[in-house]
Amino acid sequence: MTFLKNWQDTQNPFRNFAVEEYLMNHVEKGEVILFLWQNRHTVVIGRNQNGWHECNVKKLEEDGGILARRLSGGGAVYHDTGNMNFSFLAQKGDYDVAKQLSVIVEGVRPFGIQAEKSGRNDIKIGGRKFSGNAFYRHGSLCYHHGTLLIAEDMKNMVKYLNVDGSKMNYKGVKSVPSKVVNLSDLNPSVTVESLTASLKESFGKVYGLPVHEIHSRDIPEEALTDRIRFFSSWEWRFGGAHEFDVPLEGRWDWGFLKFSFSVDHGLIEDVSVDSDGLEADFIAAIPGVLKGKRYEGKELARAVLSMKTESPEEKEVQKDAASLLETAG
Repeated sequence: MTFLKNWQDTQNPFRNFAVEEYLMNHVEKGEVILFLWQNRHTVVIGRNQNGWHECNVKKLEEDGGILARRLSGGGAVYHDTGNMNFSFLAQKGDYDVAKQLSVIVEGVRPFGIQAEKSGRNDIKIGGRKFSGNAFYRHGSLCYHHGTLLIAEDMKNMVKYLNVDGSKMNYKGVKSVPSKVVNLSDLNPSVTVESLTASLKESFGKVYGLPVHEIHSRDIPEEALTDRIRFFSSWEWRFGGAHEFDVPLEGRWDWGFLKFSFSVDHGLIEDVSVDSDGLEADFIAAIPGVLKGKRYEGKELARAVLSMKTESPEEKEVQKDAASLLETAG
């Protein structure tokens, strides 16, 4: 059995996902790896989710946060240093979700916490969730990963997750809210360090085998570089979004603008504009410069600001339209 803790080395989600994938690709037959890791100030969405729908992306990024997409399915979660993440990695013949979940249940028992598995995805205490889980397979290689809420800032969970559903009509997978609880609220002695030690012990106990500890620094950095680049790319994080329709509107002294975007895989397929503004020709030309662009505020604003204006009135419309479009995302 192999045990790897990474939370002391990095809290970068892109590197953590690259390490996780590397471990999956290199797990040997007869071996199970338990990988513990943390992300700082990150919203992680499932493979088939739309980041703009699940998260207030603009606010998250303004506050120095990161939106990341994982390979597995499931819903959106908020990560900070008050929670710890785990990954069980194994080949198909050694992959046992029930046994893996038992490691978590037994890991919190020494703290006087009687947890139970709930369905396939959650671990709860008295009906409140402290661990959500997701799963991924690639051929005969598998992993099962999830979160462990220790002392997470619940205000940030509410602040960044679950964008108002009225903002867009969406054809993807929406997260379902659940009642949650921090383990430290149940027992203040639960910390990242103490839970790490307890999980290492329960890992060996549940499997009845000795545990060998390794470190992420043992992984060649050059083996991670390409995958870090992949996980951090805009195309992976946002380009995987399913088709959705977004309204965006604003009002000024000269009139109103309402844009309706059709977005697929992060790119604007179509856009219409409704306005009572008098600069009709200029306003009618705006959709033409937005089609094919990423649904990203700054890029859309730049496109409108690149348009040629013929009068101070058009210049005013241009400035206000760019300001509105910059809020996209």
